[in-house]
Amino acid sequence: MYTGIVLGTEQINAVTKHDGYNSIQVSNQHGFFNDVFIGASVSIDGTCLTVTQIDLDLKWVSFDISALTLSLTTLKFLRVEAIVNIERSYKMGMENGGHNLYGHIEDMAEVVGLSHLGETLHLDLKIPAEKIKYFFLKGFIGLHGCSLTVNQVNKQQHHVSVDLIPETLRLTNLSTVQIGDFLNFEIDQTTRTLVDTIEAIYQNRSN
Repeated sequence: MYTGIVLGTEQINAVTKHDGYNSIQVSNQHGFFNDVFIGASVSIDGTCLTVTQIDLDLKWVSFDISALTLSLTTLKFLRVEAIVNIERSYKMGMENGGHNLYGHIEDMAEVVGLSHLGETLHLDLKIPAEKIKYFFLKGFIGLHGCSLTVNQVNKQQHHVSVDLIPETLRLTNLSTVQIGDFLNFEIDQTTRTLVDTIEAIYQNRSN
C-alpha cells in the first residue's frame, strides 16, 4: 500500500522488451532504493511494480511490467532518460499524509487544460466516461502516484480538475506536464465500493 506522498524522481536507464512484458532499469541517484530487496513493491508513476534485480553497487534496480499493466498505463511510453515518480510502500507506524493508494492504476487521464496560478499549476483532466462516476468535489485522485484533491468535476464532459502546489511540482515529474499528455490515475477504493454498492441496490430494486 502507498500514501500518495512521492519521495522524488529517478531516471530510466534502460527499457527492454520481452515476450509479454517489458523490463525497466531505474536509477538510484537519490538513495531511495538503498534498503530495497528482491520482491519489494515500489510505486513507479503510481503503478505498483515488483523489484526483480538490484545492482551490486546499488546504482539501479529493475522491474518487470506485464502486458496488462502496459496496456493500462503510461509505462508503455517510457524511454531511456525519462523521469519517473518514486514512492516506497507504506510501513506500519509511518505517517500517512495522503490517502490510501494501492498502485492499481485504473486507466490514463488526458491533460486537456493547464494554467499557472502564481506558482501553483492547475490541471484539467479528461477521465474515461465510465469512470467519471467515481469522482466528486473534494474527493481524492491518485495521479502519477500523487495523492491529490479533486477541486472541480464536470460529469457531462468527463473532466476533473486538480491544483498542484510548488512542493508537489518540485518533487515530481508533474512539473513538466503538457496539454495532450497522459497521466496514470487511481480511484479511491472507498468511493468505488460506495458507488458500486449503491448502484447494485438500485438495480436490484428496479428488477
